[in-house]
Amino acid sequence: MLESSSGEEGSGGKSEILRPAQIFDPVARALDVIGDRWSLVLVRQLLAGPKGFQELRVRTGIAPKVLSSRLRQLRADGFVETEPQGNRSIYRATEKGRSLEPIISSIARWWVREGITALDFDATRFTETSALSVFEALPNLLREERSRTARVVFEIRLSGQGGGVWTVEIKDGRCEIRPEFAEGADVRYTASARDWCAVALGVLDATEAVKTGRLHKEGGPQAMDEFFYQIARPEQQATSRSTSQSTSRREGETP
Repeated sequence: MLESSSGEEGSGGKSEILRPAQIFDPVARALDVIGDRWSLVLVRQLLAGPKGFQELRVRTGIAPKVLSSRLRQLRADGFVETEPQGNRSIYRATEKGRSLEPIISSIARWWVREGITALDFDATRFTETSALSVFEALPNLLREERSRTARVVFEIRLSGQGGGVWTVEIKDGRCEIRPEFAEGADVRYTASARDWCAVALGVLDATEAVKTGRLHKEGGPQAMDEFFYQIARPEQQATSRSTSQSTSRREGETP
C-alpha cells in the first residue's frame, strides 16, 4: 500500500497524495493557463484594441524579453493573434481572449474594493502614472451605488506630458471613456495631466487643488469624486461596504 507523510485515512487506509495536476479543480486548472503574472495584464490591454509591441511595453512596463515570451505563449494558447499593419505586425485579442474580459474586470474591481485596504499600499507610488492609464481604469473604479441612476458627462482637458482631451460619460451605472471633446458637457475640468492624476487617485484633494489653481472646474455641481473610488482614500471602500451590508440586511428583513 502506498503511503505519504500526510495522507488521509479512508476505507482502504492511507492514500497517496496526488500531484496538483491530477486533481480536478477548475480554479487551479484555469490558473495553469492564465495564472502567469502578465497574461491577463496583456489581454486587458488588447481588449481596448490592437496594439504594437512597443506600445504594449510603454503601457505595461514589461521587459522586452519577458513581453516577447508572454505574447508568444498567448498566441500559442489562442488568446492573441497578430495582424499586419504597414511594415509591422500588431497584436489583437481573439474571441477566446475576449472571453477573459469578465475575469479581468472582476479582478480589477476586487483590488479596488478589497485589495487596496488589505495590502495597505502607498498610493503615491503612482504619481508618475499616465493619465491614459487612469482613464482606462475608470470603469473599474466606478461606484455602483452612486452611479446607478446618474446621467452626467464630464470633459477633462489636460496639459503637459500625457495630456489630451477625454470625455467621461456616466449613464445608468455604466462608464464610457472617449478620447474626444464632449459636446454639451455638464462639467469641464482643466489641469495638468500630473495634477489631474493626483486628484483622480485621491493623492491630491480636489477642493485644495481648486483653491490653489491646480484644477479648474466649470459647469454644474457634479464632481467626479462622487462617482469614482479614489485609491488613496480607503475609507470610501469601508463606507461603501458598510452601506452595502446595511442594505442587504434591510432587504433580508421580514415585514
